[in-house]
Amino acid sequence: MRPTHRPLTTVALALCLFMAALEMTVVSTAMPTVVSELGGLEHYAWVFTSYMLSSTITVPIFGKLADLYGRKPVLLFGIVLFLIGSIASGLSTSMSMLIAFRTLQGLGAGAMQPVSLTIIGDIYTLEQRAKVQGAFSGVWGLAGLVGPLTGGLIVKYLTWHWVFFINVPVGVGAMALLLGFFHEQVQRKPQKLDFAGAALLSAGVVALLFGVQGLGRNLLALPVAAVLLIAFVLVERKAPEPVIPPSLFKIPAIVISSAAGALFSAAMFGATTYVPLYVQGVLGGSATLAGGMITPMIVGWPVASLVAGRLLLKTGFRPLIVGGLGLTVLGTGLMALFLNPHSSILVPELAMGLFGIGLGFTATALLIAVQTSVGWELRGAATASHMFFRTIGGALGVGLMGGVLVSHLLKDPRVPVSAANELLGPEHGRGLPSEMLQTLSGALGAGLSINFWIICAATIAAFAAGLFYPKSKRDPGTPLPTTDVAAPH
Repeated sequence: MRPTHRPLTTVALALCLFMAALEMTVVSTAMPTVVSELGGLEHYAWVFTSYMLSSTITVPIFGKLADLYGRKPVLLFGIVLFLIGSIASGLSTSMSMLIAFRTLQGLGAGAMQPVSLTIIGDIYTLEQRAKVQGAFSGVWGLAGLVGPLTGGLIVKYLTWHWVFFINVPVGVGAMALLLGFFHEQVQRKPQKLDFAGAALLSAGVVALLFGVQGLGRNLLALPVAAVLLIAFVLVERKAPEPVIPPSLFKIPAIVISSAAGALFSAAMFGATTYVPLYVQGVLGGSATLAGGMITPMIVGWPVASLVAGRLLLKTGFRPLIVGGLGLTVLGTGLMALFLNPHSSILVPELAMGLFGIGLGFTATALLIAVQTSVGWELRGAATASHMFFRTIGGALGVGLMGGVLVSHLLKDPRVPVSAANELLGPEHGRGLPSEMLQTLSGALGAGLSINFWIICAATIAAFAAGLFYPKSKRDPGTPLPTTDVAAPH
């Protein structure tokens, strides 16, 4: 078997993550315009949560499949699903269609993100990985610079449909490189897949999201979710090949990384979803300006991640985790306290910049800590488990905030939903009666203000979790030999 061409494989993995990063910035920029055209403001959050829900459910499943059958086929399958979902999303003619195809897109992302990061863990040693993971975050920075501008220009000069079509050439390029230059030798043995665990996990997460987003309207959803997730845990303890191996949670690094990752992801996805909406819907900014508000976060992230990669082997994981989470608290605190209709546009930019720097330090340290706590045979499951908790945190956070927003917008029966959709259009509701426009703007601003406090609370809780991270330089779990790159060939 030919050896893996590591530089070109790394380029392919960077393209995979670039698609995920670009998806976040471009879609966030375009969504207010999408809502104004298709209607359905009450379903605004579902465009994001449907994507995150489907990727959340499938992350641990694809991670386990990557351990059993190899990284390459699982990643290629994920890219194909993602591209089909992207094309279908771009062809959507209603909010329901867009939500459905975003779900398909999320299924592909559930394979792309964790398996790409797992391959990085496979082909680089620990010392190399600390630097490469930091450099890899430059992909997010590039997407942060290109995404908002691209999204704004597409909305202005083409149509919003093209924000999904731009994934196609990137995805095709990534597939071509993986097919030609990434080779692995996996001993495939007959395995009994944990279908019961996967089904219980999927149903439990769906019920949990419905319960959180319903804000008390779906009274049975949360109890049903609790029963299903408890059943999932019991099944996993007896399954020969569990979707999420219970043994992972005997390792302190993974337990704390899961908790902190879920919380800071709730804040991150909440900020990238609702800060652009605030700028465009409350402050009356353009789509380009709205998307530009999250650029400081996505630029600050890779800069801090590069620094973290160089500091990691000297300082250990804990200082980077605690310090990074402290910066996220500072950034989201500024957002919650000072972002209002009369504030300067510099407030969200400064807040998101601090937030992004904190995330860069934290996310890099947590991911590498998880990967160095297990061997090759569990690295896919461990990476996927970490990504699972990050994704479910984001999905639940955005869902909860979506419920808050809808309850504020629709609490006045005199205001039709169509008027709320018009508020987000290019004219910012200028054709609406002044009294209705004032009512809508006030309701939107009030709902988003509560959401910013939820975002701040999530980062405070993440910081508290980070304080419990072990003080030793190396995680007390089983450390990897720094030359453990034998699986790919």
